[in-house]
Amino acid sequence: MPSKRRLRWAAAPLGVAVAVALAGCTTTELNGYLPGFTDDGVQATDRTEMISGLWVNSWIVLLAVGVITWGLMGWAAIAYRRRRGQSGLPVQLRYNMPIEIFYTIVPFVLVIGFFAFTARDQAILETHWEDPDVSITAIGKQWAWDFQYNGEEEDNADAVWSMGVQAQPAPNGDIDQDALPTLYLPVDKTVTINLQSRDVIHSFWIIDFLYKKDMYIGRDNQWSFTPTREGTFAGKCAELCGEYHSMMLFNVKVVSEGEYEDYLASLESAGQTGDINDAYDRLQNLPGTGAPEGEGEN
Repeated sequence: MPSKRRLRWAAAPLGVAVAVALAGCTTTELNGYLPGFTDDGVQATDRTEMISGLWVNSWIVLLAVGVITWGLMGWAAIAYRRRRGQSGLPVQLRYNMPIEIFYTIVPFVLVIGFFAFTARDQAILETHWEDPDVSITAIGKQWAWDFQYNGEEEDNADAVWSMGVQAQPAPNGDIDQDALPTLYLPVDKTVTINLQSRDVIHSFWIIDFLYKKDMYIGRDNQWSFTPTREGTFAGKCAELCGEYHSMMLFNVKVVSEGEYEDYLASLESAGQTGDINDAYDRLQNLPGTGAPEGEGEN
């Protein structure tokens, strides 16, 4: 048997190797291969790192439990295998109280722990700004998006808006990114998005923001966050909502405050002001409705 001193000397290089390996992890690896981070670790919103942390830490705990479980299964299969010359069944045991208490308490502690951390983070994620810098209404419809940038007036007379259509093919067969509905957000400003549906259940998902919220008829949802990095991010509907669900795409552009104000001014100059009219409850352009292309577009 090796001495304890030798075991300690053998464990030291192993610990150093593990530490070096972890220190060499990229941002992508440290965040569980989730999107939403640049190479230097800058998150897309003030909530993105919290979500990735819950994901990564949950997997670390689950993998540790898995390794222990697989190790015990392998050890039992080897230690208690049938030897040459043996026959019949081994001695049967009715119960082992310490082991039964262990595998009852440990899963209970794990479930309580996962629930506690999830409830803590969800409470933060679902907290909404009382007076956000920006209030936007995102409206899902089969199969596109409308975005209304709310103003200060109660009747939204000073609001501006843009209306979108489904994803359109580019000449090379890819999605025409310029034709997608685009939501503009100012960087480092508190944002609350009011989520509404005009027809069936949709789900508002900005992929790099690592969070999505469902949209229902008769029940408006909200989502509050602060964009922390400029850039263009992909969004889509994450709830199967009909034949052209896969074409219900949009882009999000996080820009400087000045560029954001310029965009709102361009919508106002185009006459796209006031509350979006109920006449546009359903999308009228091709594909999916049978209407000629261009009919009903705005």
